Formats: sequence, structure tokens, C-alpha cells
Amino acid sequence: MHVSKRAVPANSEHESMETQFRKAVLPGELRSLVAFDRRIFSNADRFGVTDWKHCESYWLLIDAGKIGCCAFQTKIPGRPRSLYIATTGILPRFQRMGFGNLFKSWQIAYARRHGFARIVTHTRQHNAAMIALNEKHGFKAIGTVPRYYREPPDLAVIMELLLK
Repeated sequence: MHVSKRAVPANSEHESMETQFRKAVLPGELRSLVAFDRRIFSNADRFGVTDWKHCESYWLLIDAGKIGCCAFQTKIPGRPRSLYIATTGILPRFQRMGFGNLFKSWQIAYARRHGFARIVTHTRQHNAAMIALNEKHGFKAIGTVPRYYREPPDLAVIMELLLK
């Protein structure tokens, strides 16, 4: 677990908040992950129980309250040393406050600390905010997958960050 009082977005409203990134413990927190996901994503973009079971998941906690969650796949067949970010979500009332940027920075630090050489993720083509956030952190679009998302139909932009 990582704890920091200065890792929150830099503004007076957030400076004194305690930030934690904590691994979700399965199966005990499985129901909590599913419920949290429902608060952020539409039906078509939610993870199912099986998805959570196949990932390593982490909470973003601010002052001990869960405001974000992400899930990684750390073993990708044919892609050694690659980390796949399967999902990242911030509760709507905390979006556009810098927490997505904080979470993305932590994800990259996690990958480096664990010896990954590459991070890959998929993003809806129409999710301009997530694409911009990934690009801000050095991710490049390397391809697309037609009909990857349903309801509404959208293609996936495959984004990659090569770590040095």
C-alpha cells in the first residue's frame, strides 16, 4: 500500500487530503468492486464478476473513502513484461478534479516498480477525456478495434506507453 499526503492534485481544497492506493482483496471485496463499477459506467462498459476475478485491482482512496478503482492484467499471453490496464474509473463527483491524472501517474509508477516494459489499454474512440489523459502521460494510439464497445457502438483506440 502506498500512502501520501502530498500526492493529491495541487490546489488548496485537496492539499491536506490523505491519498492511498490499496490493492483490492478478493474474494472479500468482489461485491464492492462490482457495486463501485455500477456507479461509474453504463451497463455496456461495466466489468462482470468474472472480469474482476481475472484482474489485479486497486482502489484510489482519499481520506479513506473510495473514489476510484482500476484493474490490471499482469500476464498477457505472448506479451511478457506488458501490463494491460483493463479499466480505470473515478466516481463522477470527483471527475475533472485532477484525480484521474493522479491515478494515471500511479499506474505508470506501479508498472515501472514491477518491471513492466510496456502498458497497453483500450479506450472508447469517443472518450476524448481519457484519450487526452493517456496522451498527456505519453501514451500513443497504436491501432483501433472496430465494434469493440456496444451500447452505444464505438470502436476502441488501443493506446500504448513504452517504459524506459
